[in-house]
Amino acid sequence: MSMGGHQSARSLKEEWLTPPEIIRALGPFDLDPCAPVVRPWDTAASHYTIRDDGLKLPWRGRVWLNPPYNTKAGQWLSRLADHEDGIALIFARTETSWFFSEVWQKASALLFIEGRLHFHHVDGTRARANSGAPSVLVAYGAGAAKILSSGLVRGHYVPLCWEAE
Repeated sequence: MSMGGHQSARSLKEEWLTPPEIIRALGPFDLDPCAPVVRPWDTAASHYTIRDDGLKLPWRGRVWLNPPYNTKAGQWLSRLADHEDGIALIFARTETSWFFSEVWQKASALLFIEGRLHFHHVDGTRARANSGAPSVLVAYGAGAAKILSSGLVRGHYVPLCWEAE
């Protein structure tokens, strides 16, 4: 499975790219630790690919995270939560254990994207079919939450607040 890839039993491929309009609306970003090896546009100033293993390397600045949609998604979100400065794009699997532990418990805000996204192929062309599931942008840190609240991406913004313990 390549970094930043989305997989579907129907598509028989592992790597799908974030729609460029999402990156333009939310950026610029300093680092994409899950960048595809082949990409027709940059998602950040610096990129780590599957060849680098972005989970093990240092993160700096504002991070864009489109993690592999596999069993390690929770690890990537945990790392972003610890980094406290970035935005992740994931499927809105709100019932999963990793969503409860890494999103509901740690994120600063969410933006449930209106409609279903059309990801892109590595040659830059837009997929004909939509992603097949709802997507959500997850902000970690006040700056990232402010960007999601700006209305630059259509959807429903949900600030997350915690009670002081």
